[in-house]
Amino acid sequence: MPIRAVIFDYGEVLCSPDPAAHRRLLALTGLNNDAFERLYWRDRRDYDLGVLDGPGYWAKFAGDAGLSFTPAQIEALIENDVLTWTGHLNEPMLAWAAALQDAGLLTAILSNMGPDVLRTMRQEFAWLAHFDQLIWSCELGIAKPDPAIYSLTCEKLGVPLSEALFIDDKQENVGAAEHLGLHALQFLGIPQLRRDLADRKLLQDYPQPGESGPEDDGIDVLLSVL
Repeated sequence: MPIRAVIFDYGEVLCSPDPAAHRRLLALTGLNNDAFERLYWRDRRDYDLGVLDGPGYWAKFAGDAGLSFTPAQIEALIENDVLTWTGHLNEPMLAWAAALQDAGLLTAILSNMGPDVLRTMRQEFAWLAHFDQLIWSCELGIAKPDPAIYSLTCEKLGVPLSEALFIDDKQENVGAAEHLGLHALQFLGIPQLRRDLADRKLLQDYPQPGESGPEDDGIDVLLSVL
């Protein structure tokens, strides 16, 4: 069946983590990178599900780390966490999404997303309006890799699972989508994505990633810094 819709993850697909904001988070906590990353992701799913808000998430982080944050520090942590996920967009991937939209394909963003980042995105990113569907975990109380969130996305797009392509940086999320019946690719950089599209014979008659600008493995470089 032909692909009628492309579903994008947001974090580390349409954006790259901003290393400057990440360094400020480390400085605010006083932790080394390994300890920070371990605690950062421990309760991130509850944040993305909307179980925790920003102050609650960072209070839990502090308790797990044996730290104590003032209200001003928590405000700064939330601010820099938001900047981590909004300060460095992956412009070539956004250009590709726009090219697919211009070519007549349906597009969606399906993202595990906390409320504070989402609030800023809605305020600052007018390009979100060009996507046919925007699916955010914190608003639904379900998150990838729960099969329900993939099914809901395709239902809202009005396409069968077999006619949608899902792109995500995490293999766990890609595998869950494939198991459900979507076409799915793990995103590790634009050159790799182009190779995988060619190997799978997907979207051959549509614009390819990187055609609207320089092929950029910036995500890989930035992730190696973090």
